[in-house]
Amino acid sequence: MSRPVIAVVYDFGSVSPVEAVERLEPLGDVVFAVVDSPHTADIGPLLAELAPGVRVDASTEHGLDAAAAELRRHAPTALLTFSERRLDTTAALAARLGLPGHTPETVRLLTDKHAQRRRLAERGVDRVRSHLLRSPADWTAAVAAVGLPAVLKPVRGEGSRSTHLVREAAAGAALAQSLLAVAPDQGGETGLVLEEYLAGTGRGPFGDHVSVESAVVDGRVTHWAVTGKFPLVPPFREAGHFWPAPLDADERAAVLDLAARAVRALDVRTGITHTELKLTPHGPRVIEVNGRLGACLGGLSLLAGGPDCIALAARVALGEDPFDADPHPAPPARDVTAAWMPQDRVVYARAVPTPVDGGLLTRVNGIRDVLGLPGVQTYDSRVRPGSRVSPDVRTAELALLWGTAGDHAEMVEVLDRALTTLTYTFDDPATGAPGRTLCAHDLGEAPTARRATAGSPDSPAAAGSPHHRR
Repeated sequence: MSRPVIAVVYDFGSVSPVEAVERLEPLGDVVFAVVDSPHTADIGPLLAELAPGVRVDASTEHGLDAAAAELRRHAPTALLTFSERRLDTTAALAARLGLPGHTPETVRLLTDKHAQRRRLAERGVDRVRSHLLRSPADWTAAVAAVGLPAVLKPVRGEGSRSTHLVREAAAGAALAQSLLAVAPDQGGETGLVLEEYLAGTGRGPFGDHVSVESAVVDGRVTHWAVTGKFPLVPPFREAGHFWPAPLDADERAAVLDLAARAVRALDVRTGITHTELKLTPHGPRVIEVNGRLGACLGGLSLLAGGPDCIALAARVALGEDPFDADPHPAPPARDVTAAWMPQDRVVYARAVPTPVDGGLLTRVNGIRDVLGLPGVQTYDSRVRPGSRVSPDVRTAELALLWGTAGDHAEMVEVLDRALTTLTYTFDDPATGAPGRTLCAHDLGEAPTARRATAGSPDSPAAAGSPHHRR
């Protein structure tokens, strides 16, 4: 019997190609559907070395038709992507190849933030005030419909790109003008959404939001994890994730119920979803539903020692139901989180965010000391010394700290020590400004809110290596 063929639509934002091949090859032969982009041009030789590939020109229907014809020669039995920006390409190819997955209409609802809000309201799932802006002239009507404070974000986007908290109408109007007046390839947006700001409850050292990770097969929703979050870095930048989320039984039941109703309202039939929820004084509210695996979950599943969620995504794409449970569960969904998440410890991926004002990273201090802390497994460098960081409000990391702890309190204590120990030095050759050394705790804050920290450097080998393990 021939092995299944798993086609992975690859572009920026995916799991690494090495990780994809390693985790999926036990299930079948891997083929990359490589979308034309600057990112794939940079790593094309690596992709070609790892697995057979098919070039995808996603800019035209003709290009998609040609890619589908070339993929058909490999006889794929599954097609999936781990890239948010390629959900639409994957749906278009799956429709041409007759393979299961998100439909083009479902992908529209998953990626168009205004359309998603409208559908969730129409289906009675969650009514969050929202207004679409196609031009700066729409600002006055948007503020009248939504009120302030509010969140201004792209109608389509990822990683908190161009996402801002607006408290004053004049400042918001200027921001909308600046974002809509610039071409997308220059950092602008083709459309914006102004949304009601959802105020969270105080959660101490934890974020006031969680995500529910779900798999859907033939319309059957199964929740396999609830992911805890660290507090957002202003304005809305993710700072990391951990399992299990610190929720009581009632909160957990409420977030699972809301996530299931949201997924069903968007007509997800087969695929992976990652539903972000705000924990408010009035119960959980939907931030957004995404149609792919959440960030860092593949690494968390390895630390947890449980089932592999990257392989899970492929099994769903193969049309399998990976869960040993009643195939006809009581609504709204099955809950298998106890089998997928650790019950006796905490696993985490804590980000060290890039500075919002950017700079040239010249030195990293404290890595060795951090790797000596209890439970810290890996310092995963995302930006090496000598690299320039662009000014940006989107989620981006200098590094990730991966580790385990006996409980949530131990995790908080260890990470507090780690983020106090790690320091990063930035220069700005363009202005001739002297180097500034920032504590990891302060990175990502507005420049005026930071405190500078002095420190002695690690050895060059420690500072320059991309991955450091205990």
